[in-house]
Amino acid sequence: MTTRHALVTGAGTGIGRAFARRLAAEGWTVTAVGRDQERLRALTDELGPRHRHLAADLTTPDGLARITEDLARHHVNLLINNAGVAHHGLFHRTPAPEAVAALRLNCEAVVTLAHTFLTQARDGDALINISSTLGYAPTPGLAVYSAGKAFVTTFSEALWHEQRPRGVHVMALCPGPTATESAARHNQDVPAALIRTPEAVVTTALRALDRRTRHTVVPGPANSLFALAARLLPRRLILAALSR
Repeated sequence: MTTRHALVTGAGTGIGRAFARRLAAEGWTVTAVGRDQERLRALTDELGPRHRHLAADLTTPDGLARITEDLARHHVNLLINNAGVAHHGLFHRTPAPEAVAALRLNCEAVVTLAHTFLTQARDGDALINISSTLGYAPTPGLAVYSAGKAFVTTFSEALWHEQRPRGVHVMALCPGPTATESAARHNQDVPAALIRTPEAVVTTALRALDRRTRHTVVPGPANSLFALAARLLPRRLILAALSR
């Protein structure tokens, strides 16, 4: 049986960690990428000897170059662009370097790694870019994040069309609120029907990947309804609702 290789960014916690675990359990060889060396080492120790980790900060040129060079040297069948960050608060009160660093991670790193991956992708390979339901809705207090995720969704949909003739599948995965360590405080006022576990998000993503028919996947019926409403309702109404 041919070994399948996957590279997962943001693998230290949350959705990225859930992806790494599930893929390893399904026989993939996983390269786990993240900033926290100790978390990554613990993860790959758990997954077993076939798997490896690379510590890198994708907001920095050196960190991004390290992973790009690794992708160029080692062919992978599946790239999961999961690493991302959200800074809550009014934009003008957020230090500009923090906002720009978020943009680098949420957009520049996604584009750079996707380009390296697709340059050498083969028939049957796949790319999953992690976006968000907030990519459908301009969100006060998360201006850079929601705008960045809108970019990721649109970028992925265009790539889906471009790559189809090559047999390479591209998908934007757009979770809603997810029960991760970093989001716990911000999920307190979110309706329970919208919140999914990282494992549930991954299950939905991998089922969609098996089918290879959809360019955009929103896990959970309630989140799918939110995404639909955000596309159809007037922007002023969405802005008012999300600013509460």
